[in-house]
Amino acid sequence: MDYKKSKAPVNTVTRNIMDLCEETGNIYESVAIISKRSNQIAAEIKQDLNKKLQEFASYTDTLEEVFENREQIEISRYYEKLPKPTLLATQEFVDGNIYWRDPSQEKEDE
Repeated sequence: MDYKKSKAPVNTVTRNIMDLCEETGNIYESVAIISKRSNQIAAEIKQDLNKKLQEFASYTDTLEEVFENREQIEISRYYEKLPKPTLLATQEFVDGNIYWRDPSQEKEDE
């Protein structure tokens, strides 16, 4: 997923909580869905960042030989400027791009 192309705001946005609970009917359930998706996004971003920074890992460095790598700095800056995972997850929820289900309601329907 390309997080830079997301329409999520970079800064915190005040939202109407009634808009968030339209789909679920319960604000707490909506927040739980957003938080779980946020954790998934954070883990994915961390994995991507670690994979890119692994290319620059040097296992023979000593404390005196540590140097700054411009490419490594640029990669770190790119990830720092991304919207936070909570903002990405909230935007996905508002746009209706998150699939979720409630197992307790599925049992009632049967």
